Amino acid sequence: MVPEIFNLFTPFKTPPTTEVFEELFCGSSFRVEKIVSTGQATPAGEWYDQEQAEWVVLLSGSAVLRFEGESEAGRTLVPGDAVNIPAHCRHRVEATAADQETVWLAIHYEPVENR
Repeated sequence: MVPEIFNLFTPFKTPPTTEVFEELFCGSSFRVEKIVSTGQATPAGEWYDQEQAEWVVLLSGSAVLRFEGESEAGRTLVPGDAVNIPAHCRHRVEATAADQETVWLAIHYEPVENR
């Protein structure tokens, strides 16, 4: 079997109207996915509260991420910014760029205890 080469920045032929989640590969205790946002945000009053930890890096575009207990403004992310989000750390995406694709790479994983 020959490995496939693909480009994470290949744009969509038609811009999506919803956020796109694409699983790239997974293992027994992790999942790697590409997320493409085009102006989407977490709906008002909703929070992500995930069973697994998540390491995410913003590859292109821009976004505003907020964690529960932080100010309304949140944190502005630019390409290259990364964050490790512990399991059950409530967070939300306040905004993503509407004029370009915002591309994220996320790794969902089970953390190793007591390291």
